[in-house]
Amino acid sequence: MSDALHSAEPASKGSTLIQMIDVGKTYGAVRALRGINLKVNAGEVTCVLGDNGAGKSTLIKIMAGLHDHNEGTMLVGGDDTTFSSPRDALAAGIATVYQDLAVVGLMEVWRNFFLGAELTHGKVPLSGLRIREMKDIADTELRKMGVVVKDIDQPIGTLSGGQRQCVAIARAVYFGAKVLILDEPTAALGVKQSGVVLKYVAAARDAGLGVVFITHNPHHAYMVGDHFVILKLGKAVLDKHRDEVELDELTRQMAGGDELTELSHELKELGGMTSAIKTLEADMKAERRR
Repeated sequence: MSDALHSAEPASKGSTLIQMIDVGKTYGAVRALRGINLKVNAGEVTCVLGDNGAGKSTLIKIMAGLHDHNEGTMLVGGDDTTFSSPRDALAAGIATVYQDLAVVGLMEVWRNFFLGAELTHGKVPLSGLRIREMKDIADTELRKMGVVVKDIDQPIGTLSGGQRQCVAIARAVYFGAKVLILDEPTAALGVKQSGVVLKYVAAARDAGLGVVFITHNPHHAYMVGDHFVILKLGKAVLDKHRDEVELDELTRQMAGGDELTELSHELKELGGMTSAIKTLEADMKAERRR
């Protein structure tokens, strides 16, 4: 598996890697997604934003092979595709880095880099590991991404959250991913570590990958994004390229847009009612004193 992925050629910049046409997903009576039209192009960062329950997780699970869609069409490399497992998606060059990273904290950095795709001296069970080669490759690939660890033998759990994210990104790039899906990579990070991760998101884009950046933070999205899609209750309420939208509009739509304006009016009305009640109470007290 690792050799096949690693030999994959990078796609030409701007070519469409994944296209969703009216894709929908239902779980019984629950409609998680409906009418999603989305393109993931090589050399671009597609940012998918939305609040909890918006449908972001369902969307990436369809692309990652965890769930299948039951409405519409998903084209991968131009072919109508439905993945039966994450392994199928990975074989097609789609790698997903989840928020929990799925790393083994007590294992060395290089072992996590090759976890599940170890290099061996033969194909028979219990063949010896090519440890020196794996260490050299892991160190070289991390340095290419600008990640320099003190010791490639140190447990990955000793790295910062941002560094662990970067190891996962570098791993996906090395194993020939054409599409890199990042699930809320900055959600649990501070400002400095988030900046580190965003730098490597841009590096993955510049390496020719199509990056799908899932986030609820419009500021992080706008720093690296080329295309923005906002989901709400399973539907896309905004779908614009960078030159079509400003950060203020992106933030307003994420915050609720018209709903926020309506809430503001309701709060003002509530404030007026409260003031009237206070005035009435004051008049009643004054009447009693007379």
